[in-house]
Amino acid sequence: MNKKALITGITGMDGSHLADLLLKKNYTVFGMVRRSSNLNLSNIQHIKDKITLINGDLTDQNSLRRCLKETEPDEVYNLASQSFVGESWNTPEQTGDVTALGVLRVLESIREFDSKIKFYQASSSEMFGRMVENPANEKTPFYPRSPYGVSKLYGHWITINYRESYNLFACSGILFNHESERRGIEFVTRKITDGVAKIHLGLSDNIRLGNLEARRDWGYAPDYVEAMWKMLQQDQPSDYVIATGVDYSVREFLTFSFESVGISDWEKYVVIDPKFYRPAEVDVLRGDFSKAKKELNWKPRTYFKQMVKKMVDSDIEKSKSIM
Repeated sequence: MNKKALITGITGMDGSHLADLLLKKNYTVFGMVRRSSNLNLSNIQHIKDKITLINGDLTDQNSLRRCLKETEPDEVYNLASQSFVGESWNTPEQTGDVTALGVLRVLESIREFDSKIKFYQASSSEMFGRMVENPANEKTPFYPRSPYGVSKLYGHWITINYRESYNLFACSGILFNHESERRGIEFVTRKITDGVAKIHLGLSDNIRLGNLEARRDWGYAPDYVEAMWKMLQQDQPSDYVIATGVDYSVREFLTFSFESVGISDWEKYVVIDPKFYRPAEVDVLRGDFSKAKKELNWKPRTYFKQMVKKMVDSDIEKSKSIM
């Protein structure tokens, strides 16, 4: 009998890639979406006839109970959140309600409905914030530097607490930055690749950005969702850092993006805008995925330059389609 999975945040980058993976593994896939008049289904348009969407909301406990009752999943992947770090300073209360307390509501619903359901929580490298050791592993102390990071940390610890208190099979994946062609346009990586594509095609003449010196450990989202799935196939639940072990600056992301379209003197196309600086910046994030490599037999397959080129090429095709 095929396994059943419920994915919150299925319309996002990670959710859509995870749905692709689970369908290939013959899962029956349910995706929880908020009832909305402007729901963006572009990331799952290619699989819309192979999955079942169900209305639910991380801020509404009753809707979560109903989702579990209607789908009876074997696995729940909680990927929904207010996921834009910069926006979390503008909407800290909403970020906490969705990204922190939303995790508690899902866990409590699982505990009440069927404690045998396996649960994956999307934790984040933003929990490390001002890193006290580099690279960070599962035992590195946390020091979040944004309302988003603080909210993710609550979700991370409440997952551990429910695992230890109620013997739930609950795992947290501490995922470092990861991108793909499906990344939202508001994120700096996609803002860069979309901007480079438009400049290359003569549709724009600049990209407005903030801090170019921030360094991140960037991986490719389809690789990372495989790690999520692997966590829930283990005999015992645990938490894992998922990363590449290499960090690059935003400046280097720009350099590789422009180089992929044959532009070396890219500085003239980039405008530094103070409004894109964060109140508290995280200078560098780099992860140590040794535990995942040993216990999950996981390692990244797509590296930085490959990922950047995939994103730029995709955005060129998207821009051409609307010319």
